[in-house]
Amino acid sequence: MKQVPIRLGPLALLLTVITICMAVLGVLTLSTAQSDLLTAEKYSRAVAVRYRLEALGQAFLEKEEEIPWDEADSNGIYWKTFTEGDASLHIGLIKSEEAGCRVVSWRFARDWQEQNSMGQLWQGE
Repeated sequence: MKQVPIRLGPLALLLTVITICMAVLGVLTLSTAQSDLLTAEKYSRAVAVRYRLEALGQAFLEKEEEIPWDEADSNGIYWKTFTEGDASLHIGLIKSEEAGCRVVSWRFARDWQEQNSMGQLWQGE
């Protein structure tokens, strides 16, 4: 009986290509997971700051009898600002006969600074 030789060249080439593709996909998966983790941590810090400012604002509203209404602006609105880091909460209150005070503005803001650096990119100079 005649034996047919098995050619391993094409099979070895196919396995090499598959191994390289799997290694590249593994590296891409790890880098994407790390980027997602950094983004989630950044978002977590921002939400924690926002919740702390919210708690400060709610605590301030609970003490409405201590609000110095003589410091209100010409429209009768008393403004109070709470700041933590680059985030702030701006609260506007107006005196109300039926409820003591009424919230007319409750606004979160974050300081924004333009990034002039483009990293390692050529800026056309």
